[in-house]
Amino acid sequence: MREAPTAVYAGVVRPEARPSLAERRKEALRFEIAAEAVRLFAAQGVTGTTGEQIAAAVGISSRTLWRHFPTKESCVLPLLSAGLDFAVAQLRHWPADMGLLDFITRSLRAGELPAVAPVILDLIRMTTTDPALRAVWLQAHDEALPVLAQLLAERSDGSADDLRTRVHAATLNGALRAASEDFARRYAEEPEAAGSEIATCILVALRAASEGLPY
Repeated sequence: MREAPTAVYAGVVRPEARPSLAERRKEALRFEIAAEAVRLFAAQGVTGTTGEQIAAAVGISSRTLWRHFPTKESCVLPLLSAGLDFAVAQLRHWPADMGLLDFITRSLRAGELPAVAPVILDLIRMTTTDPALRAVWLQAHDEALPVLAQLLAERSDGSADDLRTRVHAATLNGALRAASEDFARRYAEEPEAAGSEIATCILVALRAASEGLPY
């Protein structure tokens, strides 16, 4: 998880803080590689796709591809991290005197979220059937955990290493993952689904998380 979160919606990269030109070019290339990898995975399967094919589709050498990603499956990590980066960026504006659910509800009702790029929805759906892509999806969430824990710790003047804080961060993380997967599944045939539908999935997941364990 990057310190300057980035989100990709409708194919647009929106940095939280403007990085250098070299960093922007590197980031753009990584997203181009990710998009081509998803396209090839969807067309011919993950097993049937090679890193060399992904590199050729982007117009770069295999050597350049492997400098950015250790495996062909990891090429999709930037797209899987995008939504988490966006969520972290929003949480950085969370007022100290407002509860999490109230803040998320207010933020989502303030205006519709932009439509998620279809390539991201395709990818999230693929993570439910391909073990290697599932591992990358879980990696994205694993990398988000310490960032979320730090945000929560700063609000409570506690430590990000405190077990209670880590459990809360894991709960929030899990809710975001479940909401993403639910939206991708329910709107498989509606790639241009409105931001209000994304918001509904997120709110349902967060409300369930706020219930704790009522069993």
